[in-house]
Amino acid sequence: MAIVKSFANGSFYQPSAFLMMGIPGLEALHHWISIPFFLLYFTALLGNGMILFIIKKTQSLHEPMYYLLSMLAVTDLGLALCTLPTTLGIFWFNIRRIGFDACLTQMYFIHILSLSESSVLLAMAFDRFIAISHPLRYPAILAKSTIIKIGLAIILRSVLSLLPLPFLLKRLTYCKKTELSHSFCFHPDIMNLACADIKVNVFYGMIILLSTVGMDFIFIVLSYILIIKTAISLATKDECLKTLNTCVSHICAVLIFFIPLIGLSMIHRFGKNIPPLVNTLVAYTYLIIPPALNPIIYSIKSSHIRGALLRALRKKSYPS
Repeated sequence: MAIVKSFANGSFYQPSAFLMMGIPGLEALHHWISIPFFLLYFTALLGNGMILFIIKKTQSLHEPMYYLLSMLAVTDLGLALCTLPTTLGIFWFNIRRIGFDACLTQMYFIHILSLSESSVLLAMAFDRFIAISHPLRYPAILAKSTIIKIGLAIILRSVLSLLPLPFLLKRLTYCKKTELSHSFCFHPDIMNLACADIKVNVFYGMIILLSTVGMDFIFIVLSYILIIKTAISLATKDECLKTLNTCVSHICAVLIFFIPLIGLSMIHRFGKNIPPLVNTLVAYTYLIIPPALNPIIYSIKSSHIRGALLRALRKKSYPS
């Protein structure tokens, strides 16, 4: 039952649940659409799980770059697991209802993991910069203790900076409309259902977005400017290309994460006349594609990951 409280100037209304949406206009095809979504989720869970297993079992991969890759894999696993139940629940069983508090919880963890992924990508850019610009000092600068501190800082930054979001949403009174735009809970989507002044939510959301993800992106770009400058200064063209080739996987991960994120943020804040289908597809691209593609990209581009994976498969095929 919805919570309704009377105040001197009106009523406070909080719905007991929200209704999530699959792909607008294609509801009749949800069972068929679920197939590529299931494959993407399966790839994300299997791929990132394999990355973690290989790095843990392969002593030669116990290096800063691969510790950071482990963090990225954990974050991607979390993002996939956050949205999988509600997305496939809609496509397979048409379960659209999600409790108010459950929705806020899902939203909080989605935003925490998204911010963590942005921070991990920044840390990986710093790792590439140190490895290329200061190779002799690389082991000392990015020691194991430093990586642990970076991981803890990423967690604390994400958890604390986003902690007010559920409370900012819980204080609002809502309209009778309870239909969300996605098959998951997203802060701008929830706050737009409120029948109250949401300036505080908008302001806080923009401040957090610009001061965290926005700054991460700027520092990643600056890191690559310095990396390119260092690569160009190398003696030969082959050395330059070989150096830049070590960054290809990370560049791909940055692009497939930040481009949909920026697009989705712009749509929610300024795209009032954009068709719902576009909004939905960008949202799915933002939350499902990076977790599925990142392990594939790193498995293809990293000879160390690829070699360890092939050795693990051979051991399973030919047990001693």
